[in-house]
Amino acid sequence: MEAKAVARYVRIAPRKVRIVIDLIRGKSIGEALAILKYTPKAASEVVEKVLRSAVANAEHNYDMDSDKLFVAAAYADQGPTLKRIHPRSRGQAFKILKRSSHVTLVVKER
Repeated sequence: MEAKAVARYVRIAPRKVRIVIDLIRGKSIGEALAILKYTPKAASEVVEKVLRSAVANAEHNYDMDSDKLFVAAAYADQGPTLKRIHPRSRGQAFKILKRSSHVTLVVKER
């Protein structure tokens, strides 16, 4: 039995989210929340919110015990990219790619 939560269209590049996600994969929920609380990355706030949602889904929808849960799977897929233009000298234009992510966390009972 597993429960999952997904945050879609998060305006952080997936590469940056993956750094934070790699820290908590396979950890118990208490340990993962402690790691996220003290990780100085913008993505840790988003991942913490998704993790709390996954735990709430597990408790409410599947009657799992939150003390026995652990992060079974965690991944960040690329969402749509906003394309912007930055004007440069001599009439040139440089592209700015504002990337977004779809963050998914799956929790299981030990």
